[in-house]
Amino acid sequence: MNMRRLLCGLLCLALLLGTAGGEGMEEAAQAALQDGEVTEEQLEEILALDAVDEQEYQATGKVWEEKTTADFNVNSPALYRAKLSSKYSIFAEKSTESRRLYKPNSDVTIDILYVGLKWLITRHDNVIGYSKRQWIAKSTIETLDPVNTPPLNVQKHAWLATTAKACHVRKTMDFTQKEEDDGNNWVILKPGTRISIWQFYEGWAMVNYMRSYGYIDPNELTDLTPVSPTDEEIYDDCPIAAYTSYYKMAQTEYNKNRIHNIKMGCSYVSRVLQPGEMFNANAVMGPYNARKGYRQAPVLVEGTSVPGYGGGTCQVSSTLYNVLIQLPQIEINYRRPHGGEGASYLPIHCDAAVGNDSLNLKFTNHYDFPIRIEGMSNDDGALLMTIYRAD
Repeated sequence: MNMRRLLCGLLCLALLLGTAGGEGMEEAAQAALQDGEVTEEQLEEILALDAVDEQEYQATGKVWEEKTTADFNVNSPALYRAKLSSKYSIFAEKSTESRRLYKPNSDVTIDILYVGLKWLITRHDNVIGYSKRQWIAKSTIETLDPVNTPPLNVQKHAWLATTAKACHVRKTMDFTQKEEDDGNNWVILKPGTRISIWQFYEGWAMVNYMRSYGYIDPNELTDLTPVSPTDEEIYDDCPIAAYTSYYKMAQTEYNKNRIHNIKMGCSYVSRVLQPGEMFNANAVMGPYNARKGYRQAPVLVEGTSVPGYGGGTCQVSSTLYNVLIQLPQIEINYRRPHGGEGASYLPIHCDAAVGNDSLNLKFTNHYDFPIRIEGMSNDDGALLMTIYRAD
């Protein structure tokens, strides 16, 4: 067993046991450097690619604002109820440095009034404040009105579109006529790229961009078609679920390899799943090696990246996961998020890691019709995953 395989095995074991912190991951990454697997410059590049710098996703200008505690009161209806661990608290602001409003002595049931990208607005004993998404025990979440409220973490994208020309995914709704990169763009997509759109707001097409949102001028889009709000087609070959995640476009060797691996992973997961059939992501996309067509790229484990074949395929499985959870008759049989705050390209704990027996995504089609999964990437920063009825 070479150093890289040993390293990845130890990292996965540490993830499962919950004993590996940031310092341990840094030491593991340094082990690859000392073994000669990567150069110091390559290691710096790898660690930077999946680093979660929340300031990076904050924009100055006109943006869609999440709700605040001022929008709620003690009588506001709750969307969910769940357990808040005694290890955590309810804070006055979206910061653990802010005033602590409530600190439980034991695990307590709280109301969830609103779900933001990183923070929840929660209530307990008439105290309303903020709690981080990852502090909620997933197994305890109760959806109070399942007819009108989707499960926690589900975000239904409503439209599909194709970029008509160079398409600017902007950081703000501050309009500019400039065709070049004026610094107000998360990414500029190529013409002919298919993407999904969450909603339209004040004349802009809104998309999820990593831990923030992006805004697209509809004049840069064409072929706008709706995604069915249910699992019934509303026109021939209508998608019943869609989701787009975005990836970094750094023109470095390892990131170019990651972009290549994302496209390879999309090609493997694009298939038809029959009624009652189970999908095993590792069996479909793996083995993650050069013979399968993968290249060496960063692999994210417990918040730290290390080199490995197939780096980037976790974004494929994670984007697919965000499509699957929109469909009530798809059963998630097995899923593990990345450690820490999860993968930076999605809202907190909306990801699904793959790589070995313990890190995998498995699901079953319980519909009475086959479904068709389509994944696509145009090597320009966007990864679209769609599901169609295949009957």
